Amino acid sequence: MQTGPELPSALPFVTRIPPGKLLWPLRRLCWTAEIVSLFLIVPLIGCGKNEAKPTAQPPEVQVADVLEQDVPVYGEWVAQLNGPVNADITPKVQGYLLHQNYVNGSFVKKGQLLFDIDPRTFEAALDQAKADVERAASSLSKATNDVQRDTPLAKQNAIPQKQLDDDIANQAWAKAQLAAAKAQEQQAELNLGWTKVYSPVDGIAGVANSQIGDLVGTTSKMTTVSQIDPMWAYFNISESLYLKFAPQISNVLLRSVVRSNLPVEYIQANDVPYPIKGTIIFVNREITAGTGTIQLAAAFPNKDGILRPGGFGRVRVQTDTSKNALLVPQPAVIEVQSDYQLIVVGSDNKATVRPIKVGDRVGTNWIVTEGLKAGERVVVEGIQKIQAAAAQAPEMAKEGIPVSPKPYLGAAGGSH
Repeated sequence: MQTGPELPSALPFVTRIPPGKLLWPLRRLCWTAEIVSLFLIVPLIGCGKNEAKPTAQPPEVQVADVLEQDVPVYGEWVAQLNGPVNADITPKVQGYLLHQNYVNGSFVKKGQLLFDIDPRTFEAALDQAKADVERAASSLSKATNDVQRDTPLAKQNAIPQKQLDDDIANQAWAKAQLAAAKAQEQQAELNLGWTKVYSPVDGIAGVANSQIGDLVGTTSKMTTVSQIDPMWAYFNISESLYLKFAPQISNVLLRSVVRSNLPVEYIQANDVPYPIKGTIIFVNREITAGTGTIQLAAAFPNKDGILRPGGFGRVRVQTDTSKNALLVPQPAVIEVQSDYQLIVVGSDNKATVRPIKVGDRVGTNWIVTEGLKAGERVVVEGIQKIQAAAAQAPEMAKEGIPVSPKPYLGAAGGSH
């Protein structure tokens, strides 16, 4: 039976593949399709999510309230210390130095023995003076006896009147000689006493300039004793400030008591205040022509000798009171090329830069004379944060940089 034409078993362009080997290409094709579809789906998923950017928080700063109160205004001047008495120890007689009876730089009392000068020459001079007194006394005694004897004889004309007159003249001469001899004796006693050199005041004795064995005399400055309790601090104030207080000074001078009740503080060279206040004790007689200043001195108790002559420091005196002064902490003030600024935080917690004018510093605070009101808040810590934010957003800086204000823990009152 003929069923039809017989198909060829293979075409020239068709390759026979065994059934087992046909599965591997199909699997690779499926995996490739899955990977392609996965990469197509992932971007679609990512585009479907809209991630929100984190918003910047306002910088945290510390602020202080502007204080309003009466503040004492102080003036400061450079001062030099010196004792009210600086006694140069100079001997009144010439001789060889035998002993030094004090330790250089030690405290000495008034009347304390400092030096011994060889007394032997002066002892001999005193003995000679005493002998002269005895001789003069003997001569006076003889002249007196002559007068007493010849007076009645002259009345009786037993002797010439001229003899009595000579007796009286001799008596007067003998009296003069005795007085001169006694003066010489007194001078010899003084010279002998001056061989012992004593301190004229309580104070500190300096280094001895004369050594044992030196020949010292009336031109020899042996040492200096400085009175140090009280210690005086000399300083100069301007003529204008002097004129401000001239009426009070005149009242003091008219009472002949150059002392005021105005307390004066002395700040030592190490910037540590001296613990005891002083008072104005001295006002010089004239205004210095070259500087236009007048010299004053304040006396400070110095029982322990802490203050020494020649030391430098500063005196502080209250010269005025600033009524209703506005005070801000000193760290809050920004100085830019001799101009001053503050960063003020408003009620909306926005910080703006404001130019100001400043006055004196009072303790840890600064007086603001212009550009600020009482009760406002100023940034004390965190200024750099605000400056950085203003640099990034200049337009925002004009309206104010939002901040998170916190109380300034270091804020203090304006008391001195």
